[in-house]
Amino acid sequence: MAGTMNTDNPTQLEHEWFRERERAVTSLRLAFAVLAIIVIQLNPSRVAHYPALSKVILISFLLYSAAAVWMVWKNKFPLTSFGAITTALDTIWIALIVISTGGTRTPFFFYYSFPVITASLRWGLKGSLPVACIGVGIYVGIRLSLAAESYSEPIGIDTIVVRSLYLFVLAGIFGYISEFEQKQNRKLLAFSRAAGQLAALQERHRIMYELHDGLLQSLATVILRIESFRARTGETAKDLTSELGQLEDMTRQTMKEIRQFLAGKEPTPIAPGTLMERLKNELRFLQGLGIEVLLESDPEELDLPPEIERELYYVLREALTNITRHAHATRVAVELCQKNDRVDGSIEDNGVGADLSQGAHGDRVGMASMRDRIEKNGGGFELRSSPGNGFKIIFSIPLDLPNRLAVNQ
Repeated sequence: MAGTMNTDNPTQLEHEWFRERERAVTSLRLAFAVLAIIVIQLNPSRVAHYPALSKVILISFLLYSAAAVWMVWKNKFPLTSFGAITTALDTIWIALIVISTGGTRTPFFFYYSFPVITASLRWGLKGSLPVACIGVGIYVGIRLSLAAESYSEPIGIDTIVVRSLYLFVLAGIFGYISEFEQKQNRKLLAFSRAAGQLAALQERHRIMYELHDGLLQSLATVILRIESFRARTGETAKDLTSELGQLEDMTRQTMKEIRQFLAGKEPTPIAPGTLMERLKNELRFLQGLGIEVLLESDPEELDLPPEIERELYYVLREALTNITRHAHATRVAVELCQKNDRVDGSIEDNGVGADLSQGAHGDRVGMASMRDRIEKNGGGFELRSSPGNGFKIIFSIPLDLPNRLAVNQ
């Protein structure tokens, strides 16, 4: 809490803890003030020797307690300063209440426990033990001052010792419990911060992948098609018009995805059941660039859950875009096989390849994204390559929901 946690720059959660603690303390103080007045009303003989002093002290303690409640609930005072000031005032006021209501024979001795407990809540043992020492010192001082006692003999020294021991034990117990709670709270805050940072990192990765695999890849495809279009200006007007129409459709779809992304909606790159149609369209574009294309699918039309179809589309498009941009390949082979409980696939090209041990394999964000999309659904992802021997991506994704959920739990 306030004594051992970071009170100079507390987090929002710590600030709320401080505020709730002080609200509880001020409410308890007010209850003690009301109780003291009720007790005196039931037994006026307790203030027979100092009636005027007792009245002033009890009423002023009630007003002070009510003002403290108002200040805390209205946030009118810094919490760290407020705790130190009220602890000092509590100790003084309770000493005056004890003096004016019978000295060491007062029924309000247990009120000394209030500043001890509140000090332990605020500062642990280093707060509760000093306050207990001050309380015992004041109580013993009252015992030694006959002017503050009733006309009878003051209370016995053995009772003083027992009551003093009671305050020290109370200070030790509550101080230890408070420090233990503070340590646990700090651990919880540390875990909370770590969890928040991890969640933020995961969200940044998700946004990065969505932008890279969705919008950026769409724009990259548009650029590639424009470059291809420019190289084919000698073709017939009909062919060029068809290509322009496809570019227009892709641009409109990309703008739609951008609007969905900005609105916080999950992007929908393909309609359910259209994976093979989209894949064939991507492969036809590669054929137009002079690349030999081989597609094998068993069955010919895959029947996949929409979420798997979406992830698989992103993986396939990323792989094909990388081949177009980096591989300098003349041949691409895509294989897909759907079984009862999984879909297996591979994409292989005969391009320049790379030394995977050196980390030089095209678009690293894209590769990481493909692996993440496969593995987060419980699948396996493998990348094979060597200089001069092209790339081969092998993946497998389970289709049954329980297996995918088990991986994400």
